Amino acid sequence: MILVTGGAGFIGANFVLDWLAQSDEPIVNLDKLTYAGNLETLASLDNNPKHIFVQGDIGDSALVDRLLAEHQPRAVLNFAAESHVDRSIHGPEDFVQTNVLGTFRLVESVRGYWGGLPAEQKAAFRLLHVSTDEVYGSLSASDPAFTEENKYEPNSPYSASKAASDHLVRAWHHTYGLPVLTTNCSNNYGPFHFPEKLIPLMIVNALAGKPLPVYGDGMQVRDWLYVKDHCGAIRRVLEAGRLGETYNVGGWNEKPNIEIVHTVCALLDELRPRLDGRSYKEQISFVTDRPGHDRRYAIDARKLERELGWKPAETFDTGIRKTVEWYLDNAAWVHNVQSGAYRDWVKKQYEAA
Repeated sequence: MILVTGGAGFIGANFVLDWLAQSDEPIVNLDKLTYAGNLETLASLDNNPKHIFVQGDIGDSALVDRLLAEHQPRAVLNFAAESHVDRSIHGPEDFVQTNVLGTFRLVESVRGYWGGLPAEQKAAFRLLHVSTDEVYGSLSASDPAFTEENKYEPNSPYSASKAASDHLVRAWHHTYGLPVLTTNCSNNYGPFHFPEKLIPLMIVNALAGKPLPVYGDGMQVRDWLYVKDHCGAIRRVLEAGRLGETYNVGGWNEKPNIEIVHTVCALLDELRPRLDGRSYKEQISFVTDRPGHDRRYAIDARKLERELGWKPAETFDTGIRKTVEWYLDNAAWVHNVQSGAYRDWVKKQYEAA
């Protein structure tokens, strides 16, 4: 049995689905079901006895303590996080509550549970904390990619709160001996991505005939990681990662945002052409850049490949095609996830820009 937190969000839900497709080991899935947590993503597991869903907060120590005592997991994987930079700029307190205080309460509960395990189970137990490359700050065009040795220089309320969570996990390992592993990933994309992030937002807005909002000049560079590749990396780190170590997970796909948008438009032109025969690129609209927008992220994932033999299976070309096809084939999921709160958010964020 493993306990997954945040397992109804984008990366967590993909991990749960992939895990149960490949393993008979059950999962207890704890998720608060905020705006980005979506049980419809997990609908295929409705009658699966190996998936035990619990709605709740990682900051609810009594609940977490009870789940640990009741289910006796051999590992805890922490995906739970507020994770959208724009939202963190408008409302940073939620990010501090979940990513800092929530992580603190989670590691304390896990420490108490782990400390009471029999020796053999105690030695085998792991806490894997899933984080982001944004904790390292921003790179210039000529800087080498982030390695695990880069110092932390977070530039947004989101990345600062994730940096704090990473430091807590590290400190609980060095102070208390808690057996932890940390992964720092680049930008994920793929199925079930909440449509406020760049790629799904472009797909959804294009099909709806709406503007495709691109911040600034669109030349912000990110490394793009297909979400199922990320899930495979996490499974591998859980299986064989060295205790106390950090592993950077990247897709080896550095691309500027405007190139991503052009690629999405070209795929939609091919797979779902506009009725007027014109390109979706005509819907691109450049909007005022967000405050403190990091210019470039890039991940050096050689440590993960060298030590654990992992490398991504998807190229960007194969991954982005699968992603666009998934959104075209799952219009009902997209429609249902677009609640009033989501529409209000997009209106607030882009129409006033």
